[in-house]
Amino acid sequence: MQITSRFALFAAASLVLAAGSALAQVPVYGANVNLDQARKAIAAGQAEARKNNWPVAIAIVDNAGHLVAFEKMDNTQTASVEVAQDKAVSAAIYRRSTKVVQDGLAGGGAGLRLLALRGMSPVEGGTPLVVDGKIIGGIGVSGVNSDQDGVVAKAGADAVAAK
Repeated sequence: MQITSRFALFAAASLVLAAGSALAQVPVYGANVNLDQARKAIAAGQAEARKNNWPVAIAIVDNAGHLVAFEKMDNTQTASVEVAQDKAVSAAIYRRSTKVVQDGLAGGGAGLRLLALRGMSPVEGGTPLVVDGKIIGGIGVSGVNSDQDGVVAKAGADAVAAK
């Protein structure tokens, strides 16, 4: 009986520690992205896109998913205007890259539940904007293949993170 009690206590303590470490890994929100940061992210994203001759739309949103800045490069497909915004919103409000969602869906099964979440974009190209470990908004990119959109989004997010 005493062994069972010790095991139960050990199991409970393990669960508490695991829950605590899981909570510590969830990024927190900081102040909202400002216009200068948004312009910096767009400029860096466009530089990456131009380097590769990729016509893209780039959207920057604040933590609540409200549009702060947007630019569409010449010859970008019309649908990319809304898709870029959707990706940015998803990255900001769910605090994770849309690549994570895409990968979750690719696994099928329980991952398919992600499709039921309001505002969840299941295509790579949306990335949270993070400064000093805190999310200040999201960047969304659309116009080329989703992995290429992700490269452009990363360039924009990295520019903001570098201050």
